Amino acid sequence: MTNRVLTMGSYPASDVTFLLKDLSGLSIEKSTRERENLIQSGTHYSEMLPVEYKPTDEYMKLFYASLEDSKQKVAEAVAIVAEQIVQKRGLHTVLCSLARAGTPIGVLIKRYIEVKYDAALPHYSVSIIRDRGIDENALHYILEHHPGASVAFIDGWTGKGAITKELTRAVSDFNKAYGTALPSELAVLADPGYCSSLYGTREDFLIPSACLNSTVSGLVSRTVFNQKWIGKDDFHGAKFYEELLEEDVSNLYVDTIAAEFPALFKTAAETAALLMNHSEKPDWRGLASIATIQKAFGIDNTHLIKPGVGETTRVLLRRVPWKILIKPGSQKRLKHILLLAEDRGVPVEEYKDMSYSCCGLIRPVRRDI
Repeated sequence: MTNRVLTMGSYPASDVTFLLKDLSGLSIEKSTRERENLIQSGTHYSEMLPVEYKPTDEYMKLFYASLEDSKQKVAEAVAIVAEQIVQKRGLHTVLCSLARAGTPIGVLIKRYIEVKYDAALPHYSVSIIRDRGIDENALHYILEHHPGASVAFIDGWTGKGAITKELTRAVSDFNKAYGTALPSELAVLADPGYCSSLYGTREDFLIPSACLNSTVSGLVSRTVFNQKWIGKDDFHGAKFYEELLEEDVSNLYVDTIAAEFPALFKTAAETAALLMNHSEKPDWRGLASIATIQKAFGIDNTHLIKPGVGETTRVLLRRVPWKILIKPGSQKRLKHILLLAEDRGVPVEEYKDMSYSCCGLIRPVRRDI
């Protein structure tokens, strides 16, 4: 295992380059229960991986249905974000998606710009980890190979804004340490937490790539930062789940949404310009919802509160949920949440005092509640 740039994942090489160390030969997965106990006992989540489970046939049917239902809405959000990146940064820009939720979105933004502007922007996927920062070796690589280019950081959605804050801090530290001037602005498809100034929408809606794990993200795992395997000169690590190739829908997902792009060129550019001129600035209003939920349910640690459709889905897929909160009237739009909750025996409650469609609460392992 070396730090050279490897061909990794199931996307075409023209779509994305993963700046990650390949850890595929290692067995570093932990069961959901064991992983939850370790995380809540102080082990950092990035030191291990959750087990990648094969989705059920029923769940995949729901994924395909949600993709069909939301493909135009996702395409519109992608187009609006892409247009803002072009209008703010120009075409001499490197797209830098945050692995792993940001990777499919970065691929889509790259595809949109390619079709609309006939420009093939470089696109890399790099690791950022809460409380550990961004992969500085990956940033050095990008700056070395693209001198003078701007960099646009991309993710899928915001929840509480933890990664937004992490990116701001990490890029500021990097700029101070190395005399660079990287922008720390994060472009996201959906910003229900009001944490970003560059977004496609602030509606808390289902982005179908949130429904699945590696099988919609190029068969690449979450990123790993464990000093047993990651040296000081290494990229952060990840695994390539080649054994899941038959279940992989990464390229189907991108192709399905990208087919909607040509009809959006004019309206997306106009909407992007309006947003840039009259956008509501981030006011972090989602944090007020978190404070209300924390008090109402007696939760000590806000890390156990995961707001928004994307984060709630992650709780159900790879954490130990206590309960799921659903905003009244949102059930019809959250069928995959309800199915996952039913499959795992997790209670669902209506809760109106939040700005999100739903919220996942993780069970504290130290006490019964």
